[in-house]
Amino acid sequence: MSDQAKDQAGPRKGKGVLVKAAVALGLVGAGGGAAYGLMQSGVVPGTHSEKKDENVPKLILKGEEDPFAAPPAQGEGEGGGAADVSGDGGSKYKTSYFKFSDDFTSNLKNSAGLIQVSIAASTHRDGRVLMWLKKHELACRSAVLIVLADTSEEEALTPEGKEHLQKRITAAINKVLTDAEGFGGVDAVFFRSLLIQ
Repeated sequence: MSDQAKDQAGPRKGKGVLVKAAVALGLVGAGGGAAYGLMQSGVVPGTHSEKKDENVPKLILKGEEDPFAAPPAQGEGEGGGAADVSGDGGSKYKTSYFKFSDDFTSNLKNSAGLIQVSIAASTHRDGRVLMWLKKHELACRSAVLIVLADTSEEEALTPEGKEHLQKRITAAINKVLTDAEGFGGVDAVFFRSLLIQ
């Protein structure tokens, strides 16, 4: 190779390295920006902070005042009932419960058997979730009945199946609340009674 060809190849080689470095830095910056955006939007689970939207029910710490708490029922509060006392262990959030007014009865999937349950829902969020459960109880009842009708007798008879049923009911109720109010907020559903015939 002549000296002239070597001199021409040298600068090109240096420019190629600079171009590659610039492209690499651009990709790293774009990737970092995309990752940050995904984390903030909640697409990457567990990495985003709680939404700052005022219309989203807030988590209530134990001992913290709930700005949306329902007024005490007659005979409760002001010396008429037990004070709200929380233990030091377990969850750091206050738990509130909503009891559905009536039992749920449904046929079991592909079976002549029946299932009858009484349920309560829990939330760690402010009183708006409880208000929404009361407001949309009819739609929630319908969603729960659909889940029960899609439950096999085998599933309803095992402890694992009952836990799975609780999760499916929780998801169905949260879907009703999300569709109606823009946010679910139910953390779990509990069986107050469960009968299979």
